[in-house]
Amino acid sequence: MTSLLPTAPLTPAEPEAASTPAPRPMSALKKRERRIDRVLTYAPLTLFLIFTLVPFYWMLLFAFRPAGSTSLVPWPITFDHFATVWNGSGFGIYFQNSLFVAGMSLLTSTVIALLGGYALARFRFRGKTLFLVAMLCTQFVPGAMMLIPLFEIFNAVGLTNNLWSLIISDTVFHLPLSLILMAGFIRNVPMELEEAAWVDGCTRIQAFRLVVLPLLKPGIVAVGSFAFISAWNNFLFAIMFMSTQSRFTVPVGLSYLLGEFGADFGALAAGGVVAIIPVVLLFAYVQKFLVQGLSAGAVKG
Repeated sequence: MTSLLPTAPLTPAEPEAASTPAPRPMSALKKRERRIDRVLTYAPLTLFLIFTLVPFYWMLLFAFRPAGSTSLVPWPITFDHFATVWNGSGFGIYFQNSLFVAGMSLLTSTVIALLGGYALARFRFRGKTLFLVAMLCTQFVPGAMMLIPLFEIFNAVGLTNNLWSLIISDTVFHLPLSLILMAGFIRNVPMELEEAAWVDGCTRIQAFRLVVLPLLKPGIVAVGSFAFISAWNNFLFAIMFMSTQSRFTVPVGLSYLLGEFGADFGALAAGGVVAIIPVVLLFAYVQKFLVQGLSAGAVKG
């Protein structure tokens, strides 16, 4: 006999929820390896930071600490050393001379590097490879070896004790590297952009000025920054070619703050603080362009 009781309809079995495995706890070995990696990473960086910043702190300490004080904290702060070095030793004249030399070296190096780099990047000519190799080889020649020949040349043309001798020598010595870097930057600009400008009626100079030059801003900043810093810090040529105090630059002026029987370390430190201000401000402004320019120049070329 069949049962007359109603039977419950059969429903399909619901799928069981997918069970997600619980995350495994990090093993003690992996934690130990991670700690070792952190120590190996941050320990050298910390030592390098200490090695770099301690001399700067020591310079700031002597610059702002009162004379005769032995405290490791510059308090109370005094500006007497800055007044002494700026007004008493003629440091303002040295500062102006360094600004003129570094600014003109930046201008001449950047302009020549733009023109020469464009020629190296866009034209093919006989001896191009040999020219590049020769420029690279000049970077291995120490500047001290060229002091006597340069002095004889500048003396013959009447440029000794003249700031233009520093501008010319600084430009010549860092121009090869500037040319090579700028040629790499220009190669990264597609040639099709210039060809499109030619089709629109631009000459080569107009295409370079309107199309290529705006794209070279990071490269120009990188090359110009190196030229400025190299000219600003140059001591060897300045002390060799300049003979009167009114022509001294900042590095030479700082060296003359050291006396024969003693030294005013407070004034010397204050002069060092004033000397690094332009470089610090320059890097604070151009750091993003500098990184972008160096990475762009390293892509190819």
